[in-house]
Amino acid sequence: MPDEKSKGMNRKGFFWKLGGASMGMAAGGGAIHTMQFLTPKVLFEPPTRFAVGQPEDFSPGSVTTRADQRLYILRAAKGYYYAMSNICSHLGCITNFRETDKLISCPCHGSTFDLEGNVLDGPAPRPLQRLLMERNDRGQLIVDAGQEVDQDFILKV
Repeated sequence: MPDEKSKGMNRKGFFWKLGGASMGMAAGGGAIHTMQFLTPKVLFEPPTRFAVGQPEDFSPGSVTTRADQRLYILRAAKGYYYAMSNICSHLGCITNFRETDKLISCPCHGSTFDLEGNVLDGPAPRPLQRLLMERNDRGQLIVDAGQEVDQDFILKV
């Protein structure tokens, strides 16, 4: 009759190994979660302050759409500049500049804005957000999309 050791693993040995493997996996999973907890979760967002070009890049009476930065750069016929968000004040849809009508319209619910950002036709409750615009020391126009200014804010160059 063969002895107990030559048969291979017995039931007790099997459960000891299964328990040890389970404990090892639990410890490894805990270590992974601990390391994930200790590493910073950083959200990389685009900067809110950026250069849009030189003043001479914009012709008088022009409206320049910057879709990637979600804004309009306007140069009035009188020569001053201002920047407006292209996000509708109603529900946050992206507005469109209609060249033929010289109007800004929202495709979602039909709000219409003039080139100053004022509401001409609702349901938008407020004008388009006017953004801070400055010149840097190199003469570039700088927009700060994170800083709202009054509706009558203009930049004279």
